[in-house]
Amino acid sequence: QVQLVESGGGLVQPGESLRLSCAASGRILKINAMGWYRQAPGKERELVASITSGGTTNYADSVKGRFTISRDNAKNMEYLEMNSLKPEDTAVYYCNARIILYSGIDDYWGQGTQVTVSS
Repeated sequence: QVQLVESGGGLVQPGESLRLSCAASGRILKINAMGWYRQAPGKERELVASITSGGTTNYADSVKGRFTISRDNAKNMEYLEMNSLKPEDTAVYYCNARIILYSGIDDYWGQGTQVTVSS
């Protein structure tokens, strides 16, 4: 059984920062790509940022220059550093990982963590 658990969400004012963490646990052989998605009320889930096992990153245009994705392969962790937060960043943030198990490969999701940016 594989679990992804996010932490670090909360309520902040515009311009402030938050750091999200995601811990993967279980009988993991290797984690390939990892990513952060978000879903705002009434909107579809969208990709925020992704990172390959080799460290290549990709960002949505709306967060470029403000958000930084990183990972620690030894600890099966990924992070999202969010700076200069805006009200439009308000959403539930989900971590995602493509994980190789002894039984095969599959995509896994965390339960989500709420980020609210409001004055």
